[in-house]
Amino acid sequence: MNLTRHTAPSRAWTPALLRSSLLASALVLAACATPSPPPTAQMAVANAALAHAVGAGAAEFAPVDMAKAREKMSRANSALAAKDHDTALALAQQVQLDAQLAEAKAESAKARKSADAMQQADRALSEEMSRKKP
Repeated sequence: MNLTRHTAPSRAWTPALLRSSLLASALVLAACATPSPPPTAQMAVANAALAHAVGAGAAEFAPVDMAKAREKMSRANSALAAKDHDTALALAQQVQLDAQLAEAKAESAKARKSADAMQQADRALSEEMSRKKP
């Protein structure tokens, strides 16, 4: 039985291949080294979300969530001042979500409070109507 060995052709580093590899490596390194821009738009959105949550009563109805959002906003502002834009962006996004959560909890609490008041009024009206029957 005759077995022949097949070998893959050797791949020599041609000048064109070498230049292409070096260029690709340089582009990857340059992309990693490029600083991210300041997240001013996301910071503004986070501040607006905080203000909206306060307007919805979140400071009263969801104080823990509001405190967490405000603390993260403070950290985001510090990160922005330190030019740590990636951290500032991540914190600003978290602030937006925390503020929206606080706002939703506030709206839910207000709706629950309103529903309780309506049920109480309904009970009072029912009692009044049952007393006035001849």
